[in-house]
Amino acid sequence: MEERLRGTHLRIEQMDAGRPLEEQVEEAEALVPSMGRITRAVIAAAPRLKVIAQFGSGIEGVDLEAAAARGIPVHYAPGSNAQAVAELAVFLMLGLARKLPLHKRSFERRVVGDPPGTELAGKTLGIVGLGASGRALARLARGFGMNVIGVRRTPAPEADVSWVGGADQVDELLRRADYVTLLVPLTEETRGLIDARRIALMKPSAFLINVGRGALVDRDALLAALRERRIAGAGLDVYWEEPPDPADPLFAMDNVVATPHLGGVSDEALARIADRLATTLIEFLDPSRAAGA
Repeated sequence: MEERLRGTHLRIEQMDAGRPLEEQVEEAEALVPSMGRITRAVIAAAPRLKVIAQFGSGIEGVDLEAAAARGIPVHYAPGSNAQAVAELAVFLMLGLARKLPLHKRSFERRVVGDPPGTELAGKTLGIVGLGASGRALARLARGFGMNVIGVRRTPAPEADVSWVGGADQVDELLRRADYVTLLVPLTEETRGLIDARRIALMKPSAFLINVGRGALVDRDALLAALRERRIAGAGLDVYWEEPPDPADPLFAMDNVVATPHLGGVSDEALARIADRLATTLIEFLDPSRAAGA
């Protein structure tokens, strides 16, 4: 992003994570948050603010109502990290299929060829949310020989998906899938989407993969199901609080594969996001250069 902004009058300043953001934005014309939250108080403390450019594909960390009240547009880069998120979902599925949490024990016991795992080929992947990341995951899964089904708000045929249901057909997907992957944004409608009732619909041999947002899943219900082996396991990249507590019992479970919310973080994805947001910033803050580009 800095390279794209060279030659403009714009100056990038890194915020100090050790100080309240409200104390650092008085002169800011643009805010480019990543994991940080842009609250009503932050927006009120930035009288010169003209645009918010979220570095990523989700804007739930921005107070959209407060921004709209000031007439401040909120931009982001949907789809820019879709491939990275999809590949991370495959990594979690493979880790669960090959029982990655048990490998350390085999090394410690000086045992090879154990534990035996399973293959993705022939299994059914259920994708909840067929946006850019969901469609990218479907393409990858088909390459592994998986049958792919999915649900989306508005059902429509997808080339790599054998069955597409509506938002009211999540239950059917859960009953059919060997792997359930969550790729929907967090909204009031999707918060707690996977609760105890819905976990009970899953096969005992099925795995839940969450690369969307932590609050899509009822944490207590998931923890109980994993402890009692009512589902086979879970792959988690997102959590109910972030950064998560390293002492969280989920991380010690032998049927959980976890990564630290890095699904959308790849060199290529970051470059695509930076390029799109740099264009946005130039358009809003240096329009004469944007017009001549």
